Amino acid sequence: MSAASALQKAIHDRLAGDAALTALIGAGGICDRLLDRQHLPVVVIEAIESRDHSTATEVGEEHFITLAAWSKADGHREAQAIAARLHALLHDAGIPVTGFTLVSLLHRSTRIGRDRGKPFHRAEMRFRAVTE
Repeated sequence: MSAASALQKAIHDRLAGDAALTALIGAGGICDRLLDRQHLPVVVIEAIESRDHSTATEVGEEHFITLAAWSKADGHREAQAIAARLHALLHDAGIPVTGFTLVSLLHRSTRIGRDRGKPFHRAEMRFRAVTE
């Protein structure tokens, strides 16, 4: 398993195991793509971009993870609440990544807005992780 795949699984497991997040999005509300007619709200692991981050002595990778919280509630409040919970669960978290060491996992940015042409609100969050 690649570091990116192991990291995605670790993030999924961390999110899926949190009762407060489940209360916000419902059971089964975490996936890796947004489907037509999908129950909202939902958290989508949209992308993981990985780059070599090796040193002279350690093999490592740098990962940029994009998560999106989708909501069809009026206003941004629901998307903001989900984003706040994602931040609490992932920022500077020491989650186990099978077969690798998670050196750091830090929140980089959050952008909340309405999806063009659709009645959905979206909180897009970017995290940076380093694995060895």
